[in-house]
Amino acid sequence: MKGRYVFITTGVLLGSLVVSAYTFGDAEEGRGFAPADVRPVAHEQYAAECGSCHFAYQPGLLPARSWQQIMSNLDNHFGENAELGADVGQALTQYLVANAAEQGGGWLPRRIMSSVPADQTPERITSVPYIIRKHNELPARMVADNPDVGSLSRCAACHTQAEKGVFNEHTVRIPGHGAWDD
Repeated sequence: MKGRYVFITTGVLLGSLVVSAYTFGDAEEGRGFAPADVRPVAHEQYAAECGSCHFAYQPGLLPARSWQQIMSNLDNHFGENAELGADVGQALTQYLVANAAEQGGGWLPRRIMSSVPADQTPERITSVPYIIRKHNELPARMVADNPDVGSLSRCAACHTQAEKGVFNEHTVRIPGHGAWDD
Protein backbone atom coordinates (compact mmCIF):
# COMPACT_ATOMS: atom_id res chain seq x y z
CA MET A 1 0.00 0.00 0.00
CA LYS A 2 2.89 2.36 0.74
CA GLY A 3 4.30 2.03 -2.79
CA ARG A 4 0.96 2.91 -4.33
CA TYR A 5 0.68 6.06 -2.14
CA VAL A 6 4.19 7.20 -3.13
CA PHE A 7 3.38 6.66 -6.81
CA ILE A 8 0.13 8.66 -6.60
CA THR A 9 1.76 11.46 -4.59
CA THR A 10 4.66 11.68 -7.04
CA GLY A 11 2.23 11.81 -9.96
CA VAL A 12 0.21 14.61 -8.37
CA LEU A 13 3.36 16.61 -7.61
CA LEU A 14 4.71 16.20 -11.13
CA GLY A 15 1.35 17.18 -12.59
CA SER A 16 1.29 20.29 -10.41
CA LEU A 17 4.79 21.24 -11.56
CA VAL A 18 3.80 20.93 -15.21
CA VAL A 19 0.72 23.12 -14.69
CA SER A 20 2.76 25.67 -12.72
CA ALA A 21 5.46 25.79 -15.38
CA TYR A 22 2.87 26.42 -18.09
CA THR A 23 0.94 28.96 -16.05
CA PHE A 24 3.82 30.98 -14.66
CA GLY A 25 6.99 30.19 -16.52
CA ASP A 26 6.84 30.60 -20.24
CA ALA A 27 7.37 34.32 -20.71
CA GLU A 28 9.64 33.58 -23.70
CA GLU A 29 6.67 32.70 -25.87
CA GLY A 30 4.24 35.10 -24.25
CA ARG A 31 2.22 32.42 -22.47
CA GLY A 32 1.40 32.55 -18.81
CA PHE A 33 2.68 35.24 -16.46
CA ALA A 34 5.25 37.57 -17.98
CA PRO A 35 6.28 40.57 -15.91
CA ALA A 36 7.42 42.33 -19.10
CA ASP A 37 8.18 41.40 -22.68
CA VAL A 38 10.42 44.48 -22.97
CA ARG A 39 11.80 46.71 -20.22
CA PRO A 40 9.28 49.42 -19.32
CA VAL A 41 10.27 53.07 -19.73
CA ALA A 42 12.36 54.04 -16.71
CA HIS A 43 13.39 57.58 -17.55
CA GLU A 44 11.09 60.33 -16.29
CA GLN A 45 12.34 62.98 -18.69
CA TYR A 46 11.90 60.69 -21.70
CA ALA A 47 8.41 59.74 -20.54
CA ALA A 48 7.50 63.40 -20.06
CA GLU A 49 9.05 64.82 -23.26
CA CYS A 50 8.11 62.10 -25.72
CA GLY A 51 5.03 60.87 -23.88
CA SER A 52 3.47 64.34 -24.06
CA CYS A 53 2.80 63.81 -27.80
CA HIS A 54 2.56 60.03 -28.21
CA PHE A 55 3.05 56.75 -26.41
CA ALA A 56 6.53 56.74 -24.86
CA TYR A 57 7.81 53.70 -26.73
CA GLN A 58 10.15 51.40 -24.84
CA PRO A 59 13.74 51.74 -26.10
CA GLY A 60 13.93 47.95 -26.56
CA LEU A 61 11.49 48.17 -29.47
CA LEU A 62 14.16 49.50 -31.85
CA PRO A 63 17.89 49.04 -32.41
CA ALA A 64 20.27 51.74 -31.11
CA ARG A 65 21.03 52.92 -34.67
CA SER A 66 17.32 53.62 -35.15
CA TRP A 67 17.08 55.70 -31.99
CA GLN A 68 20.20 57.62 -32.99
CA GLN A 69 18.72 58.41 -36.39
CA ILE A 70 15.33 59.40 -34.94
CA MET A 71 16.91 61.65 -32.32
CA SER A 72 19.18 63.32 -34.88
CA ASN A 73 16.18 64.36 -37.00
CA LEU A 74 13.81 65.81 -34.43
CA ASP A 75 13.28 68.94 -36.53
CA ASN A 76 11.30 66.67 -38.89
CA HIS A 77 9.93 64.03 -36.53
CA PHE A 78 7.36 62.29 -38.72
CA GLY A 79 6.26 65.63 -40.13
CA GLU A 80 6.43 67.55 -36.85
CA ASN A 81 9.11 69.70 -35.25
CA ALA A 82 9.99 67.95 -31.98
CA GLU A 83 13.33 69.64 -31.39
CA LEU A 84 14.70 69.58 -27.87
CA GLY A 85 17.44 71.53 -26.15
CA ALA A 86 20.89 70.04 -26.75
CA ASP A 87 21.28 68.77 -23.17
CA VAL A 88 17.82 67.17 -23.11
CA GLY A 89 18.28 65.63 -26.55
CA GLN A 90 21.63 64.18 -25.54
CA ALA A 91 20.27 62.75 -22.28
CA LEU A 92 17.30 61.12 -24.05
CA THR A 93 19.50 59.73 -26.82
CA GLN A 94 21.86 58.21 -24.25
CA TYR A 95 18.92 56.58 -22.46
CA LEU A 96 17.42 55.21 -25.70
CA VAL A 97 20.73 53.84 -27.01
CA ALA A 98 21.72 52.30 -23.65
CA ASN A 99 18.38 50.46 -23.49
CA ALA A 100 17.86 49.68 -27.19
CA ALA A 101 16.85 46.26 -28.51
CA GLU A 102 20.39 44.88 -28.77
CA GLN A 103 20.91 45.60 -25.06
CA GLY A 104 18.45 42.84 -24.13
CA GLY A 105 15.74 43.38 -21.60
CA GLY A 106 13.26 40.65 -22.54
CA TRP A 107 12.38 38.19 -25.26
CA LEU A 108 10.79 40.82 -27.50
CA PRO A 109 13.98 42.86 -28.12
CA ARG A 110 15.78 39.63 -29.08
CA ARG A 111 13.08 38.83 -31.62
CA ILE A 112 13.17 42.37 -32.95
CA MET A 113 16.96 42.32 -33.39
CA SER A 114 16.92 38.94 -35.12
CA SER A 115 14.37 40.27 -37.63
CA VAL A 116 16.10 43.55 -38.56
CA PRO A 117 18.85 43.13 -41.18
CA ALA A 118 22.16 44.72 -40.14
CA ASP A 119 22.06 47.08 -43.13
CA GLN A 120 18.62 48.48 -42.25
CA THR A 121 17.70 51.23 -39.78
CA PRO A 122 13.96 51.24 -39.22
CA GLU A 123 12.67 54.59 -37.98
CA ARG A 124 9.24 53.23 -37.16
CA ILE A 125 8.48 50.34 -34.84
CA THR A 126 5.71 49.43 -37.25
CA SER A 127 8.34 48.82 -39.96
CA VAL A 128 10.28 46.25 -37.91
CA PRO A 129 9.84 42.87 -39.68
CA TYR A 130 8.93 41.01 -36.45
CA ILE A 131 6.27 43.59 -35.57
CA ILE A 132 4.86 43.45 -39.10
CA ARG A 133 4.71 39.65 -38.94
CA LYS A 134 2.93 39.68 -35.57
CA HIS A 135 0.24 42.07 -36.84
CA ASN A 136 -0.23 40.76 -40.39
CA GLU A 137 -3.49 38.93 -39.58
CA LEU A 138 -5.27 42.04 -38.36
CA PRO A 139 -7.87 43.27 -40.84
CA ALA A 140 -8.10 47.01 -41.58
CA ARG A 141 -11.49 47.22 -39.83
CA MET A 142 -9.73 46.48 -36.53
CA VAL A 143 -6.84 48.94 -36.94
CA ALA A 144 -6.72 51.56 -39.72
CA ASP A 145 -10.51 51.75 -40.13
CA ASN A 146 -11.13 51.61 -36.37
CA PRO A 147 -11.56 55.19 -35.08
CA ASP A 148 -10.36 54.10 -31.62
CA VAL A 149 -7.09 52.70 -33.02
CA GLY A 150 -6.29 54.27 -36.41
CA SER A 151 -2.76 52.94 -36.69
CA LEU A 152 -0.45 50.19 -35.48
CA SER A 153 1.68 52.97 -33.97
CA ARG A 154 -0.92 53.41 -31.23
CA CYS A 155 0.26 50.36 -29.26
CA ALA A 156 -1.60 51.22 -26.06
CA ALA A 157 -4.93 51.34 -27.91
CA CYS A 158 -4.98 47.53 -28.02
CA HIS A 159 -2.11 46.33 -25.82
CA THR A 160 -3.69 46.95 -22.41
CA GLN A 161 -0.38 46.61 -20.56
CA ALA A 162 1.87 48.35 -23.10
CA GLU A 163 3.08 50.93 -20.58
CA LYS A 164 4.35 48.07 -18.41
CA GLY A 165 6.22 46.59 -21.37
CA VAL A 166 3.79 43.67 -21.79
CA PHE A 167 2.85 43.09 -25.41
CA ASN A 168 1.84 39.43 -25.53
CA GLU A 169 -1.41 38.63 -27.28
CA HIS A 170 -3.13 37.57 -24.04
CA THR A 171 -3.33 41.24 -23.01
CA VAL A 172 -4.74 42.53 -26.31
CA ARG A 173 -8.20 44.09 -26.33
CA ILE A 174 -9.09 45.69 -29.64
CA PRO A 175 -11.53 48.58 -29.12
CA GLY A 176 -14.92 47.65 -30.54
CA HIS A 177 -13.84 44.03 -31.08
CA GLY A 178 -12.67 42.68 -27.71
CA ALA A 179 -9.92 40.20 -26.96
CA TRP A 180 -7.66 39.08 -29.78
CA ASP A 181 -8.13 35.41 -30.64
CA ASP A 182 -5.44 34.08 -32.93
